[in-house]
Amino acid sequence: MSAYDLEEQEQLAELKAWWKEHGGTVILGATLALAAFGAWNGWAWYQRSQAAQAAALYDTLQKAARASDLKATRDTAGAILENFPRTAYAPLAALVSAKVQFQAGDLKTARAQLEWVVEHARNDQIRSIATLRLASVLLDDKEPDAALKVLEAKPHPGFEALYAMQRGDILASQSKRSEARAAYQAALEKAQPGAVRETLRLKLDALGDA
Repeated sequence: MSAYDLEEQEQLAELKAWWKEHGGTVILGATLALAAFGAWNGWAWYQRSQAAQAAALYDTLQKAARASDLKATRDTAGAILENFPRTAYAPLAALVSAKVQFQAGDLKTARAQLEWVVEHARNDQIRSIATLRLASVLLDDKEPDAALKVLEAKPHPGFEALYAMQRGDILASQSKRSEARAAYQAALEKAQPGAVRETLRLKLDALGDA
């Protein structure tokens, strides 16, 4: 037998010994890696499936909203919030439904849906929009103090002027003219040139002299 054959046999023996000691760990690691890969693929498929189903319902919701079908709008939005709350469609569905319900005078439903968005939306811009609308609903529902309370939340950058203007509107409705003026002035300082600034000037003029 050649030295090469002996060296090969020694290497094979060492490999067998190493495998005997570590083979179970290697197999376990490979199994876990495959399981993790399979779980990731399964989760990705589940997410895509959830998004597709939510998108189909959201399309139905938009059609119901355009037709001013209050029940279909409310029920479809409810189905999205209940079954697909973690999709991007859920807060959008609640905003659409809240607008329709508000326009129909159903402040209770509009309020509940906007509160859901404020609590659950992961997008700061959407949350800020919902907060502004919720404050309007609360003001219409004769709860100005509650409306001011929700506006204490920090707005997404770019919404500061709208938050301040909304506070001014609420304070003006309470006949707190000096506080309303201060809120409008703060909003004016933050507002970009355009319609919002013009609206704020009109509101300030409507308040008259301090």
